[in-house]
Amino acid sequence: MFLVLRRDQRKSLMGKVVFQLDVQAEIAPEELECIARYRLADTVLYTKAELTDRGSGLLGLASRLAFKAMNISVSVRELVQGKRIECKDILEMLAVEGQIREAAQTFKAVLNAATQFGGEEAIEL
Repeated sequence: MFLVLRRDQRKSLMGKVVFQLDVQAEIAPEELECIARYRLADTVLYTKAELTDRGSGLLGLASRLAFKAMNISVSVRELVQGKRIECKDILEMLAVEGQIREAAQTFKAVLNAATQFGGEEAIEL
């Protein structure tokens, strides 16, 4: 698995700079088989914030929809297909990039473990 990161920027309608981070994983065929076999495609690797109070009724539904629209999250499926993340400043973009790198490394360890079921591994200590 390789993680491909691409940084870019654009101007918003108000003339402010919006920083863009494109993330995509290049996945080997045996790793794709593990993703399908263990149903990992919907696994969330990164989320910017967690919703603490879900609310109730119509107001709760509206707040959950607004939160989902504004929140940044990356699932395994999105990482494989590629996803663009837009950030308001460069510090936020660098923080998101670091957290996605860490999540991708953890997911790579999961894939390594998944490909070794049914076999054995000798580890030098």
